[in-house]
Amino acid sequence: MPKLVAVTGATGFIGNVLIQRLVEDGWKVRALTRTYRSDSRDSIHWVHGNLDNLIALHHLVNDVAFVIHCAATVRGSSFEEFSQINVQGTENLLQAISEQKQSPRFLLISSLAARQPELSWYAQSKYLSEQQLIQYSDQLSWTVFRPTAVYGPGDKELKPLFQAMYRGLLPVIGKIHNRFGLIHVEDLITAIQLWLDSDTYINGIFELDDGVPNGYSYQSLSALAQQIWKRPVRCIVIPNFLIRSIALLNLWIARFCHYSPMLTPGKVNELQHSNWVCDNAALIRVLPAWKPSIRLQDVLSKVI
Repeated sequence: MPKLVAVTGATGFIGNVLIQRLVEDGWKVRALTRTYRSDSRDSIHWVHGNLDNLIALHHLVNDVAFVIHCAATVRGSSFEEFSQINVQGTENLLQAISEQKQSPRFLLISSLAARQPELSWYAQSKYLSEQQLIQYSDQLSWTVFRPTAVYGPGDKELKPLFQAMYRGLLPVIGKIHNRFGLIHVEDLITAIQLWLDSDTYINGIFELDDGVPNGYSYQSLSALAQQIWKRPVRCIVIPNFLIRSIALLNLWIARFCHYSPMLTPGKVNELQHSNWVCDNAALIRVLPAWKPSIRLQDVLSKVI
């Protein structure tokens, strides 16, 4: 009899890929959704609600063996917007789990941004969501994955950057030599699957990327794109004053028009940070079967 896994954020980029892979592998999935879904079936049961709905959360985690918490917001015009979903939402989910007779194993899909919580509201909220989980260490087995920037089919955040590169321009925010990591969504999902299949409890916080030594720089990304598409890709450095002015204006307009912006002064801080490279060694020690297999140069033409 297949084990039951609960997934939040199942309609998002990572969550959608995850639940499809889980179904293919014979798992039964109980997935949280904010919008009504009529396509529940034997393999996927949709739970209508959000991270503020304690009744829905109790239904979501009842008698499950695993919980994978993917839900989060990456947009907001105040820290309170990020905190309501990323911090309080995590606390609500953990509270629902704590009231179960038997606690499931818990995996939080966080972000490498949590390594630098001082940079932005988003980074701070992801760090605090991890801290919420750590407070439950005496009640359940937990793991945190901190992936670098995730791309692949269905991604809406990095795709515009790849499309700009295809047109011959690579916008640079920060210094051209800054380093950053990338990971394809399929490699992240494989790590999650191996976590599910592990016979041992894996507690701790683990960073993961695609294994490229020392990550990427804007220059190496430009060179890679030129090699693939056989035409020039120019790095265009956006002046700090200009990008910060645009971000601040965007934040003011968002607050006036009541929408959640992506580009804010905090996001600029993240983009200008000099080092978003990580080391897979710690994760490989506990999941020795995991090794990232997809490099950007192999799939760049497919993600634009």
